[in-house]
Amino acid sequence: MEATIEVTGLRKRFGSALALDGMTFTVVPGQVTGFVGPNGAGKSTTMRVILGLDAADAGTALIGGRPYPSLRRPLSQVGSLLDAAALQPSRSARNHLLWLAYSQGLGSTRVDAVIEQAGLGSAARRKARGYSLGMRQRLGIAAALLGDPPVLMFDEPFNGMDPEGIVWMRGFLKALARQGRAVLVSSHLMSELQDTADHLIVAGRGQVIADTSVAELIAAASADRVTIRTPARAEAMTVLARAGAEVAATAPDVLTVCGLPPERIVVLLSGNSVPFAELSAHRASLEEAYMELTRDAVEFRAEASS
Repeated sequence: MEATIEVTGLRKRFGSALALDGMTFTVVPGQVTGFVGPNGAGKSTTMRVILGLDAADAGTALIGGRPYPSLRRPLSQVGSLLDAAALQPSRSARNHLLWLAYSQGLGSTRVDAVIEQAGLGSAARRKARGYSLGMRQRLGIAAALLGDPPVLMFDEPFNGMDPEGIVWMRGFLKALARQGRAVLVSSHLMSELQDTADHLIVAGRGQVIADTSVAELIAAASADRVTIRTPARAEAMTVLARAGAEVAATAPDVLTVCGLPPERIVVLLSGNSVPFAELSAHRASLEEAYMELTRDAVEFRAEASS
C-alpha cells in the first residue's frame, strides 16, 4: 500500500508570473504533511501539477514513482480534494459518487462505505446543490477515498467546517496517516495544522523555504525566550541586562528575556533580591513560527490599520 509523493525541481510560469521556482519536497507514508505558505506561494499550482491538471515547464512530480497521467485507475493510487464545488449540483451525493466509482470499475458497496466514513449517511440522497460548504467538503473527501488509495491530497479541507466538523477532520486526517497513507494537506489555518500535522512544508515565492517537523519548527521559533512577571521591572531589567540578556518590557509588569535560560534568571533575580511572581519559558505557536518564517515571502500585503 505504501507510496510517496516526490516533487523535484518543479518550475512553472504563467506569462510573466513565475509560479514555481524549483519546488522540491517529499511526502512520506504514515504521517500528515502540512503544505503552507502565503497566497501566491505556489501551493495550489504544485498540487495541480502533481495531479496532472497543469504541466510543469521543468521538474517532475511522481506518485509512487510514477507521473499521474501514467497511473492506471488513478483513484486507487491517489485521492484528492482540490475544489469542493467541483460536482454536478443536480445529482445527489450518492449518484455523484456512483458515477465516479463506475468510471474506475468500483461498485456501489464502496460508495456506501465512503458515504458513512465521511459522515454523509443522512444526506446521501439529497441533491448536492442544497449542500453547505462543509457538506461539500465531506462529499469531496468521500470521493477521494473511493479507491482506497495510499496517497491523499486535500486543499483547505477545514474550510466551511463547523466546530464538530473541524474536530472530526483533525482526527480523520491523523487516522488516515496511522493507516500508513501519505497525506498532504494544504491549509492557511495554522491552529488546525498544529494539532494535526506531523511534518510541514513551508513554501514562499514558488520555492520550499522550510521542510521540517512541526515540533522542530515550533522549538526553533520559541528560541530561548522567557517571560517574567515582576513588580520591580526596572530593577529586573538592570540585573538581567548586566548578565548579557536582551530584555524587553511587553507590559507594565511583564518582561521578555532572551539569551539566558530560566534557571539562570531565577538565580540572578533571587540573588539580587528582585521580586517576581511568575517566570515561564516561551513556547511559540505554529502561527508565530510561520509568520516569522514567511515574513519576507508575502507577496500580497495590506496596509496596516491605523
